[in-house]
Amino acid sequence: MTESLRENIKNSKRIVIKIGTSTIMYPNGAINLQQMEKLSFVLSDLKNQGKEIILVSSGAIGVGLARMNLTERPVTIPEQQAIASIGQTELMSLYSKFFYHYGHQVGQVLLTKDVTDFPVSRENTVNTFEQLLIKHVVPIVNENDTVSVEELDHLTRFGDNDTLSAIVLELTDADLLVMLSDIDGFYDKNPTKYSDARRFDTISEITDDILELAQDSTSRFGTGGMITKLNAAQIVMEARKQMVLASGYDLSILFNILSGEHVGTLFTSHEENMKERSEYDANVN
Repeated sequence: MTESLRENIKNSKRIVIKIGTSTIMYPNGAINLQQMEKLSFVLSDLKNQGKEIILVSSGAIGVGLARMNLTERPVTIPEQQAIASIGQTELMSLYSKFFYHYGHQVGQVLLTKDVTDFPVSRENTVNTFEQLLIKHVVPIVNENDTVSVEELDHLTRFGDNDTLSAIVLELTDADLLVMLSDIDGFYDKNPTKYSDARRFDTISEITDDILELAQDSTSRFGTGGMITKLNAAQIVMEARKQMVLASGYDLSILFNILSGEHVGTLFTSHEENMKERSEYDANVN
């Protein structure tokens, strides 16, 4: 059944790609231009194959810090939002330049949670995505950090781009979410600490045991950890779609994933597994 589920990935037409901050930033805080260009090349080639690509890119604050020659993330919210504003401009400028080099246009989509929760705004957001894709533009999505807040009855933050990428999949009715991170899948224990850690090839249900295996973490420039990735996977699976968690170290891994190879961890709903099994049993009998 797992083989068949991986084969299904080949047929994915509309794909959301989520890139973490660590993928496009060096550990020293500088922008990894080589990775950004490689990402633009790979996604452009996928578009040339006829795929519809939506990129959810973290990194606004990290890029903003680099642009302003700062080494530490600001403490206050207004300072963080100012840095995010600077970084978002630089981030889009770089993406625009790299994608243009490979023959493709990008469009910026900044979202806040209230926009996707309010029906009219949600419909307009969906329409915007559709028009961008119809015009063969690559939507580049990020949370609107410059205005998003989280206060009592005024919640506008998604909180992390892992969750945002899953919501974007829902909004656009995409077939697949590929989440590229600094880890190459979901393990039964922390692979940076334990040499005998085993990677899960496929997860069909987010159980309490699976949640207990996840260790939440934060990095210097980004937010989130394995818990947020599991939360995103839950959203994807409830939508009866698929998600692959894999390493963003070598971005050509996207070609391997979309070829159905067993890289990373595939999250796919229990219902889909049951459907696959029913079809298999029917064919056998």
